[in-house]
Amino acid sequence: MDTNSERRVAVIIEDDADIRHLLETVLTQAGFEVIATGNGLDGVQAVRAYDPMVTTLDVSMPGIDGFEAAKRIRAFSNTYLVMLTARDEEIDTLQGLEAGADDYLTKPFRPRELRARVEAMMRRPRQVLAVDGSGPVAPAAQAPAPTAPFAPAAAPAPAYGAPTAYEPAPVQAPATVAAEPAAVVEPAGPKNYDREDGWIEHNALFVNSEMRLAEKDGKAIELTRSEFDLLNALMESQRRVRSKADLALLLRGESYVTAHFVSEADKRAIEVHMANLRRKLADSITTPRWIETVRGVGYRLAASEAD
Repeated sequence: MDTNSERRVAVIIEDDADIRHLLETVLTQAGFEVIATGNGLDGVQAVRAYDPMVTTLDVSMPGIDGFEAAKRIRAFSNTYLVMLTARDEEIDTLQGLEAGADDYLTKPFRPRELRARVEAMMRRPRQVLAVDGSGPVAPAAQAPAPTAPFAPAAAPAPAYGAPTAYEPAPVQAPATVAAEPAAVVEPAGPKNYDREDGWIEHNALFVNSEMRLAEKDGKAIELTRSEFDLLNALMESQRRVRSKADLALLLRGESYVTAHFVSEADKRAIEVHMANLRRKLADSITTPRWIETVRGVGYRLAASEAD
């Protein structure tokens, strides 16, 4: 039975017509039904209407830029989000990942690499923590099927490839951003953190890979997919060092073998993810309680406080 959740839908948000056509070709060949848009406002509306599995998002666009579009999309959607940009500075990577991107590619990119990264992301669970930290939530429950065809925010544009003149649309925050946060319902009774129930504990930090939950001091920690996967990998490895290349391949769903290429940008992305993870855990770099940097190699769990 064909349902909206089973369709391989991809949304492209890209103002450059040539790159937009290239992305359409790559994703269509990968088996996706593609919806292409030329600006951030139309792209956000398309994601809301079609609930895509994958969304590619250009950073530099007229109107709202890719960072703002990513934040708006993350307010209601768990689509796999790949940001594409001509800028490769670390601060831009940090902004993209903090805005909710799952991966970050610089232009010019290799179509084969983009396709491989998209397929690798889709091998990872799409379920993540709810925004209010109350538990896992499936994206299909958050984005209902469209009741009307997608209509762009501005006047309809001519066929792709024809010259167009951009007329900026008014920037309005979606209702989901301004809405009051949902109340967190505390579970009844003490939680069972038994290892047999799938929980791993280290220095009072608890992780459950099956439920994709991370908790500290009895409170859920809101993590992105990549941050959770990295934390879970370190928790499972304990004091064994995981290199940046190893962790980059883990996020791509590949095993650590020398045949796979890991770029410096991939390694920088791991550094950014780890910095974000430390910030959310309130962990110290100089006296870490959970994540310890092994200089020149990678990362491992800090020593147990019980030792």
